[in-house]
Amino acid sequence: MAWKIDWSPGAFSFLSKMEKKDAKRITDKLDNAAENPQHFLERLSGHDEYRLRVGDYRVIVLLLHGTGTIFVQNLDHRKKVYERKN
Repeated sequence: MAWKIDWSPGAFSFLSKMEKKDAKRITDKLDNAAENPQHFLERLSGHDEYRLRVGDYRVIVLLLHGTGTIFVQNLDHRKKVYERKN
């Protein structure tokens, strides 16, 4: 079962401003994760969110099991993504 991918406005805005090749890498990796989220996503310690590593970028997501949705909460460079989380 493939999961549906849903974006927060902030994450989608960041994605749309990125270079096209980086944005494509992120969307391709999310599409792969939608096929098997447990293989690609790693849970953040002490939180309900998961992370997806794509080069120097990190994607913070929530798995909504009831609806089969991967909700992309945040997307940013690896140095900044966790600062915004707090």
